[in-house]
Amino acid sequence: MTTIKTTCSLCGDVELKPADLVLELSPSEEEGTYRFTCPECSGLERRPANARVVSVLLATGVSYQIVRTDPITEAEIGNFVAALHTEKDPFRLLTN
Repeated sequence: MTTIKTTCSLCGDVELKPADLVLELSPSEEEGTYRFTCPECSGLERRPANARVVSVLLATGVSYQIVRTDPITEAEIGNFVAALHTEKDPFRLLTN
């Protein structure tokens, strides 16, 4: 079984299994962050992951999420709703 060693800000070095971590990736970057709950203090930890760390974590089976850093604005939602009322083929809006 694969063991991943990382650090908790309170407890120091901890050992985790791939299922204990989640990798957060940006859609346009090779770097990201990984998060885990410390097995000793139950604190939520978040650590940066450079391209090499991302590669290693993915290779060991750590799950990942694509995280969008720029939130959808109220104006974008309003424009989408307005387009739904005028567009003949609303599914076409999902491809843009």
